[in-house]
Amino acid sequence: MKMEKTKTDFWNSLLTEKSWEILHELRKKHNFVLIGGWAVYLLTKQHKSKDIDIVISIKELEKFKEQYQNKLGKNDFLKRYEIKEGDIDIDIYVEYFSELAIPAEDIKNYAIEIEGFKVACPEVLLILKQTAFFGRKNSVKGEKDAIDIASLLFFSDINFKKYSEILKKYKIENYFSELIHLLSNFQDYSSLGLNPQKFKIKKKKILNEMKKS
Repeated sequence: MKMEKTKTDFWNSLLTEKSWEILHELRKKHNFVLIGGWAVYLLTKQHKSKDIDIVISIKELEKFKEQYQNKLGKNDFLKRYEIKEGDIDIDIYVEYFSELAIPAEDIKNYAIEIEGFKVACPEVLLILKQTAFFGRKNSVKGEKDAIDIASLLFFSDINFKKYSEILKKYKIENYFSELIHLLSNFQDYSSLGLNPQKFKIKKKKILNEMKKS
């Protein structure tokens, strides 16, 4: 299955094509909720991803152990399981083990379906992307996180009231002001395929919506 082309690609297209194929193979055999860059892509049709991030149940983990055996590693420091397929990283977050801003076991409650994938809803995905950005903001992956966050704000239907309620539920209300700060300072309009004028108008509109919430 070939992917539609986006305006610009952050990662090398050979890598994203390979990653996309691996993701589709995973879907045939496993039950998961997609988070990370590919989830952002499905919601926004902006930038494709190199790596794959998924959330699974403990039962599903056993299926991964059986299928991948020696390829599946446990990262106790980052509280996740990992598989490497060449240059592609598959990061697997498991309920009651992984430590995310929103507990892994709760993410399925916020899943929606897009193109046959279970995907974290935009508000939850935004929170997870913010967490990733906080941890690596001065890196290449952090740059991609910022673009993904901006893509969600500009090209998906974020309900800021729902976003705020989720933040309150998990006691991370500071994410809201951090999001306003990130968007206020984001200037890379070309990464969103916009000209300066359209970018400025849309950005102002989003910031006004956020400040009213």
